Amino acid sequence: MTTTGLYSLSLKDYRTYLLSALFVAGNIILPRLAHLIPQGGFIFLPIYFFTLIAAYKYGIAAGLLTAVLSPLVNHWLFGLPPAEVLPVLLMKSSLLAIIAAFVAHRLKNVSIVNLIIVVLGYQLIGTFAEWAIVNDINAAVQDFRIGFPGMLLQVFAGYAVLKASSK
Repeated sequence: MTTTGLYSLSLKDYRTYLLSALFVAGNIILPRLAHLIPQGGFIFLPIYFFTLIAAYKYGIAAGLLTAVLSPLVNHWLFGLPPAEVLPVLLMKSSLLAIIAAFVAHRLKNVSIVNLIIVVLGYQLIGTFAEWAIVNDINAAVQDFRIGFPGMLLQVFAGYAVLKASSK
């Protein structure tokens, strides 16, 4: 254990920070690629992908670090997501991290059904919360109207990545 000032960091803490930094990098690269396609960010919901992986595989700390830092770093570097969207995106990303970590911890395995629960869970709760925040039902249901391919990618590509990483 290394002691720095009042804080004591373990090897696990360093590992969490390193993994989170790698997942944030993934959440920077993947949205950049998605934005090469018109409306790609809205369709593929790329900023959520590595948050799902981080939280499901490595737990709440890695998930929340990835969930919060990914939108902020993307905004600071590229101006996307726009500032007015950040509160909702941060809320949905955080919900994703919390639900993914909870489901993974509780159910102790990776399955398509578990990932459907995670994705529908954060999207449904996030939709109602977004509706309360922006007071616009059309904006709140946008992920279900336009981002359904992204939700499917989160479930199926997320499953493939999580299964591959468990070997």
